[in-house]
Amino acid sequence: MIRRERKEALVNGIEIEALTGPFITEEHWDAFFQFYLDTGARKWGTPYLTRAFFSAIGASMADSILLVMAKRAGRYIAGAINFLGRDALYGRNWGAIEDHPFLHFEVCYYQAIEFAIARKLARVEAGAQGEHKLARGYGPVATYSAHEIADPRFATAIDAYLQKERIHADMALEQLAEMTPFRKGA
Repeated sequence: MIRRERKEALVNGIEIEALTGPFITEEHWDAFFQFYLDTGARKWGTPYLTRAFFSAIGASMADSILLVMAKRAGRYIAGAINFLGRDALYGRNWGAIEDHPFLHFEVCYYQAIEFAIARKLARVEAGAQGEHKLARGYGPVATYSAHEIADPRFATAIDAYLQKERIHADMALEQLAEMTPFRKGA
């Protein structure tokens, strides 16, 4: 399935560029910002990052960024931004201005996995949500956050809810782990 998806993602003359460090230019950030705006408008509501933000991270931490860009007919049409950690690659944002079957998987997942293997990184974290990631080799992982609740009445109510929610989250992780394509017990 993955071989077929990867092949189909590149039909119509689509080319992929995996860029880090000084190879990421303002032209790339211009295009990626348009992808970010498009995805934000369709999924999240109001995008909160500015175009200047992308230039700033490009100037200050380009060696810690993997920008995967898809190009068709000389024009960038999709991209994904990933951040490099000490032993992991963190996928964080994707966008496109053209819709092509399986391009999302190629740009966000398969290219990230290839990059991580080449760099001998221990893992790729593709971000939250998306059961479609299971079939593409990403197992379910619990994520955590910390919040301070100023009003003790709310804190007590939220804590009671979260104790029950943890039980359901653990059960969901077990169920999702059974859906991965990996051999069980191997």
